[in-house]
Amino acid sequence: MTNWIAPEEDLLPDFIIGGAMKSGTSTIHRILSSHPKIFIPKKEIGFFDIDNILEHSDFNFYNNKKWVFQSMEENPRVMWDWYHSKFRGKESLLKGEDSTTYLASKVAAKRIALQKKEIKLIFVLRQPTMRAYSNYYHLLRTGRATYTFEDTLRFNPFSVVHRSLYKDQIENYFKFIPKEKIKIIVFEDLISNQQVVIKDLCEFLNIEFAEFPKQVWDNHTNKAVLPKSTKLQIQKNNLLRGLGNMKYTNDLPFIWAQEEKNRPFFVKVVNKLHSKLNPRKEQAPPVINPETKKFLDTYFYNELLGLDELVEQEVLSKWFYKK
Repeated sequence: MTNWIAPEEDLLPDFIIGGAMKSGTSTIHRILSSHPKIFIPKKEIGFFDIDNILEHSDFNFYNNKKWVFQSMEENPRVMWDWYHSKFRGKESLLKGEDSTTYLASKVAAKRIALQKKEIKLIFVLRQPTMRAYSNYYHLLRTGRATYTFEDTLRFNPFSVVHRSLYKDQIENYFKFIPKEKIKIIVFEDLISNQQVVIKDLCEFLNIEFAEFPKQVWDNHTNKAVLPKSTKLQIQKNNLLRGLGNMKYTNDLPFIWAQEEKNRPFFVKVVNKLHSKLNPRKEQAPPVINPETKKFLDTYFYNELLGLDELVEQEVLSKWFYKK
């Protein structure tokens, strides 16, 4: 894994917001990036597990019987230049990035630990059933969910369940990175005691809490932008699933240059018609089916037993009824 050791240490981040996905990482990003001494790129990067097909299937392109994929072995210089470009010119600031797949990714832990620079990690954990439910609606609106939530749990559970399995994921990180370099935040604490949580995070990052602009504490409700009809969205996703990775074609080290150019005309027509028939608006997802929540809560409770002891704080009692 020597290709994964950074050639320019000063162009590595000082900290990473590593997930879990749909657990408030965008809130942490928004607050920290407002600090005058911090720089965080606007978009998620996903560099340290960029070649992990389970986490980033949409980073791979197949056309004319040829694969285009993200590979450090193919050309490490291109890969590192792409990553370093995210931080170049910001060397004097405390640099961060957020990549919500890292917590669930075994290879990311190993590769981050390889760096000569000690990189701090921030993980935000959310009630696992509600995180999975929110994850589903993210997949739905980005064209990747092709079933209802309940049928996704039956036919493709990995896509929404595995990023809620925090205990195994954190244990993996503790194998490679010292505990004192990892900050665990509970999403529900962030929502109820935002400034208290951020003050604690400032101590972890060695920055001054008082330097945040006052307006950063204004209430921000990050409601999802969801389609009017889930059924229509699923039908469209099934029709156009082969183009699910179009959104990534312009922001990766290796891309299939012709993919956007060769986009079928009928896809543009379908998208235009669908936007009129099934408009999107900011709204909360529908309330989860109580039976589905009960089913998932039972599963996650058993999978996460021992998490409190692992992270040395009370977590499970905030998420589940007493068993």
